[in-house]
Amino acid sequence: MSSLIFLEVDPDDRALVQGRYPDSAMQEGVLADDALARACKDAEVVSCFIYTRFTRAVLEKLPLLKLICTRSVGYNHIDKEACDERGITICNVPDYGSHVIAEHVFALLLSTLRHIPEGGARVRGGEFDYHGLRGMCLRGKTLGIVGTGKIGRRVAQIAHGFGMHILAVDTCRTLELTDLLGVRYVELDEMLAQSDIITLHAPALPETAHMIDARAIGQMKDGVILVNTARGELIDSAALLSALKSGKIRHALLDVLEHEKNFAENKELIDHPHVVVTPHIAFYADESMRNMYEDAFQSIEQFRRGDTPEHAVKPERVVCDMKGVRK
Repeated sequence: MSSLIFLEVDPDDRALVQGRYPDSAMQEGVLADDALARACKDAEVVSCFIYTRFTRAVLEKLPLLKLICTRSVGYNHIDKEACDERGITICNVPDYGSHVIAEHVFALLLSTLRHIPEGGARVRGGEFDYHGLRGMCLRGKTLGIVGTGKIGRRVAQIAHGFGMHILAVDTCRTLELTDLLGVRYVELDEMLAQSDIITLHAPALPETAHMIDARAIGQMKDGVILVNTARGELIDSAALLSALKSGKIRHALLDVLEHEKNFAENKELIDHPHVVVTPHIAFYADESMRNMYEDAFQSIEQFRRGDTPEHAVKPERVVCDMKGVRK
C-alpha cells in the first residue's frame, strides 16, 4: 500500500493528483470508520476533504500516520486533540478561493430575486410572458454580513459594486471595509433589524451554533432574505421553516444544511417554494479546486523535506487591538 493516500478525490481531479504523485493511492467516495482505517493503515500522509471524519477511534488504528492535509479551511472533521497527542500534524487550506464563495452568494440572490429559473421554464414551455415575474433589485437595499473574514470581505466588495448599503457584525472590524466601501459595523441586534438581506459567513463554533434561531428571526424585518453559504449549524432549521411558513422570511437561499446527510430530515425545508438549496457547491469551481490541491501538495512537500508546513494548523485566534480593529 502507498504511504500517501488522497481521499474524496473527484473524478475530474484524478489526473491532477496522478500527475504529481503517480504512486499515491486514491479513493473517490467517503469511507466509514472501519473502511477508512483499512485504507489508511500504511499511510504516513493523508489528504482528505470535509466528509471524511478522522475520529480518535480511527486515528488509534493508524500508527504510521504523521500528516493529514485537509483540502478545506475548516478542520472540525478531524480530532485535533487526538492528533496532537499522537504527533500528527494537520494542515488546511486557508484561502482556496474566497471570491468563489462570495460569487455564489450573488448567484443565489440574482437567480432567485430576478426569477431566472421560473423565467427559463416559462419560455421553454412556450410562454414568452413576463407577467408575475417582477423582480427585486439589489441597489439601495441593506445587506447584513455576519463575519467579515476573507469571504465576508469579498461579499462586501461585490455588494458595494451593486450600490447596496452594507452592515457588518464581527468581533473584529476591518478598517478598509469602512474606509473604502462604507461598511458600517453594528451589533447583531441592529443588523438583524435593519437588513433586507442577511448573509452568513461565520465558522461553526459552539458559540455560533443556532445563532439564527427563533429569537434572532423575530428581530428581523418582515420579508427578509437569508443566505447561508457557511455552515448549516448556524441556523435552527425548525425556526427557519416556521418563519418561511409565516412569511417572516421571504426567501432562504442555502448552500449548506444543518443535517446535510439526512435528506428526510430536511425534506420539508427543501421542498418549500421559497427555499433554494444547492448541494454545498459554493466552493466548487475550477480555480478553487486547483488551489485546494496545490496547497495540499505544498504542505506534503514541505513535510517531506522535514520543514514545518506553512499551512500547519495553529491555535485559532483573532487578533484585535483595544478598539476592536483587526490586526
